[in-house]
Amino acid sequence: MDNIAVSTPLQRAVFVATEGEFAGWRTWKRDSFESNNGPFWHKIEDDGTVRCAFRVEAKHLNGMRNVHGGCYMTFADYCLFALAREHLDGPGVTVSFACDFLDAAREGDRIDCDGEVTRAGGSLIFLRGTLRCGERILFTFSATIKKVKRKPAAPVTAS
Repeated sequence: MDNIAVSTPLQRAVFVATEGEFAGWRTWKRDSFESNNGPFWHKIEDDGTVRCAFRVEAKHLNGMRNVHGGCYMTFADYCLFALAREHLDGPGVTVSFACDFLDAAREGDRIDCDGEVTRAGGSLIFLRGTLRCGERILFTFSATIKKVKRKPAAPVTAS
Protein backbone atom coordinates (compact mmCIF):
# COMPACT_ATOMS: atom_id res chain seq x y z
CA MET A 1 0.00 0.00 0.00
CA ASP A 2 2.75 2.50 -0.84
CA ASN A 3 0.35 4.31 -3.17
CA ILE A 4 -1.51 6.18 -0.41
CA ALA A 5 -1.13 9.71 0.83
CA VAL A 6 -2.56 11.75 3.70
CA SER A 7 -5.64 13.64 2.51
CA THR A 8 -5.66 16.60 4.94
CA PRO A 9 -3.88 17.55 8.17
CA LEU A 10 -7.21 17.41 10.03
CA GLN A 11 -7.73 13.81 8.94
CA ARG A 12 -4.30 12.42 9.83
CA ALA A 13 -5.66 8.87 9.96
CA VAL A 14 -7.35 9.12 6.53
CA PHE A 15 -5.36 8.07 3.48
CA VAL A 16 -6.30 8.37 -0.17
CA ALA A 17 -5.13 5.91 -2.85
CA THR A 18 -3.30 7.69 -5.66
CA GLU A 19 -3.22 4.83 -8.19
CA GLY A 20 -4.75 1.46 -9.00
CA GLU A 21 -8.30 0.21 -8.80
CA PHE A 22 -9.13 2.33 -5.76
CA ALA A 23 -7.43 5.59 -6.82
CA GLY A 24 -9.29 8.44 -5.15
CA TRP A 25 -10.82 6.15 -2.51
CA ARG A 26 -10.06 6.58 1.20
CA THR A 27 -9.03 4.22 3.96
CA TRP A 28 -8.14 4.62 7.62
CA LYS A 29 -4.81 3.64 9.12
CA ARG A 30 -5.90 4.17 12.74
CA ASP A 31 -7.06 0.60 13.33
CA SER A 32 -4.35 -2.05 13.05
CA PHE A 33 -6.93 -4.88 12.95
CA GLU A 34 -8.67 -3.40 9.90
CA SER A 35 -5.34 -2.46 8.30
CA ASN A 36 -4.10 -6.06 8.64
CA ASN A 37 -7.37 -7.55 7.40
CA GLY A 38 -8.13 -5.10 4.56
CA PRO A 39 -7.38 -3.03 2.78
CA PHE A 40 -10.94 -1.72 2.93
CA TRP A 41 -11.88 1.44 1.04
CA HIS A 42 -14.63 4.07 1.01
CA LYS A 43 -15.54 6.87 -1.35
CA ILE A 44 -17.84 9.84 -0.84
CA GLU A 45 -19.77 10.56 -4.02
CA ASP A 46 -20.68 14.09 -5.15
CA ASP A 47 -24.22 13.61 -3.79
CA GLY A 48 -22.84 12.60 -0.35
CA THR A 49 -23.52 8.88 -0.83
CA VAL A 50 -20.84 6.67 0.69
CA ARG A 51 -19.62 3.59 -1.16
CA CYS A 52 -17.30 1.03 0.42
CA ALA A 53 -15.42 -1.78 -1.33
CA PHE A 54 -12.51 -4.20 -1.26
CA ARG A 55 -10.96 -6.77 -3.59
CA VAL A 56 -10.87 -10.31 -2.16
CA GLU A 57 -7.36 -11.68 -1.62
CA ALA A 58 -6.19 -15.14 -0.49
CA LYS A 59 -5.87 -13.86 3.11
CA HIS A 60 -9.65 -13.22 3.19
CA LEU A 61 -10.57 -16.87 2.49
CA ASN A 62 -11.63 -19.74 4.72
CA GLY A 63 -10.72 -23.41 4.24
CA MET A 64 -13.38 -23.82 1.54
CA ARG A 65 -11.75 -20.99 -0.48
CA ASN A 66 -14.74 -18.67 0.13
CA VAL A 67 -14.56 -15.32 1.91
CA HIS A 68 -14.43 -16.00 5.65
CA GLY A 69 -17.53 -14.87 7.54
CA GLY A 70 -15.32 -12.92 9.94
CA CYS A 71 -13.99 -10.97 6.95
CA TYR A 72 -17.53 -10.00 5.94
CA MET A 73 -18.19 -8.88 9.52
CA THR A 74 -14.93 -6.92 9.76
CA PHE A 75 -15.60 -5.15 6.46
CA ALA A 76 -19.20 -4.38 7.49
CA ASP A 77 -17.93 -2.88 10.75
CA TYR A 78 -15.52 -0.70 8.75
CA CYS A 79 -18.47 0.37 6.57
CA LEU A 80 -20.50 1.41 9.62
CA PHE A 81 -18.06 4.17 10.44
CA ALA A 82 -17.78 5.36 6.83
CA LEU A 83 -21.58 5.48 6.56
CA ALA A 84 -21.94 7.29 9.91
CA ARG A 85 -19.16 9.83 9.27
CA GLU A 86 -21.49 12.87 9.22
CA HIS A 87 -22.94 11.92 12.61
CA LEU A 88 -19.66 11.29 14.44
CA ASP A 89 -17.76 14.27 15.88
CA GLY A 90 -15.28 12.00 17.61
CA PRO A 91 -14.75 8.36 18.45
CA GLY A 92 -17.46 5.73 18.51
CA VAL A 93 -17.79 2.03 19.27
CA THR A 94 -20.00 -0.67 17.79
CA VAL A 95 -22.38 -1.78 20.56
CA SER A 96 -24.75 -3.97 18.54
CA PHE A 97 -24.27 -5.93 15.32
CA ALA A 98 -26.64 -8.40 13.62
CA CYS A 99 -26.05 -10.04 10.26
CA ASP A 100 -27.15 -12.67 7.77
CA PHE A 101 -24.74 -14.64 5.55
CA LEU A 102 -26.48 -15.16 2.21
CA ASP A 103 -23.90 -16.11 -0.44
CA ALA A 104 -20.19 -16.77 -0.92
CA ALA A 105 -17.54 -14.65 -2.62
CA ARG A 106 -14.19 -15.90 -3.88
CA GLU A 107 -10.66 -14.71 -4.48
CA GLY A 108 -10.55 -11.91 -7.03
CA ASP A 109 -14.16 -10.81 -6.45
CA ARG A 110 -14.88 -7.19 -5.61
CA ILE A 111 -17.22 -6.74 -2.68
CA ASP A 112 -19.16 -3.48 -2.44
CA CYS A 113 -21.27 -2.14 0.40
CA ASP A 114 -24.18 0.22 0.32
CA GLY A 115 -26.00 1.26 3.43
CA GLU A 116 -27.66 4.01 5.37
CA VAL A 117 -28.08 5.62 8.74
CA THR A 118 -31.64 4.80 9.78
CA ARG A 119 -31.57 7.06 12.85
CA ALA A 120 -29.00 9.25 14.57
CA GLY A 121 -29.58 10.54 18.07
CA GLY A 122 -27.52 12.25 20.72
CA SER A 123 -25.42 9.22 21.60
CA LEU A 124 -26.53 6.35 19.32
CA ILE A 125 -26.42 5.90 15.54
CA PHE A 126 -28.46 3.08 13.94
CA LEU A 127 -27.40 1.73 10.54
CA ARG A 128 -28.07 -1.02 8.04
CA GLY A 129 -26.28 -2.21 4.95
CA THR A 130 -25.78 -4.83 2.25
CA LEU A 131 -22.61 -6.41 0.87
CA ARG A 132 -22.76 -7.37 -2.81
CA CYS A 133 -20.62 -8.93 -5.48
CA GLY A 134 -22.05 -7.52 -8.69
CA GLU A 135 -25.79 -8.16 -8.47
CA ARG A 136 -25.47 -10.98 -5.90
CA ILE A 137 -26.37 -10.08 -2.31
CA LEU A 138 -23.78 -11.72 -0.04
CA PHE A 139 -24.49 -10.38 3.43
CA THR A 140 -26.88 -8.01 5.18
CA PHE A 141 -26.34 -6.28 8.50
CA SER A 142 -27.76 -3.82 10.99
CA ALA A 143 -25.81 -2.24 13.80
CA THR A 144 -25.61 0.49 16.40
CA ILE A 145 -22.69 2.81 17.09
CA LYS A 146 -22.35 4.59 20.43
CA LYS A 147 -20.62 7.94 20.37
CA VAL A 148 -17.84 7.99 22.93
CA LYS A 149 -17.36 11.11 25.00
CA ARG A 150 -13.77 11.74 25.91
CA LYS A 151 -13.27 12.24 29.62
CA PRO A 152 -11.33 15.37 30.47
CA ALA A 153 -7.80 14.76 31.64
CA ALA A 154 -7.34 14.93 35.38
CA PRO A 155 -5.69 18.18 36.46
CA VAL A 156 -2.01 17.94 37.26
CA THR A 157 -1.20 19.15 40.74
CA ALA A 158 2.18 20.31 41.83
CA SER A 159 3.64 18.43 44.76
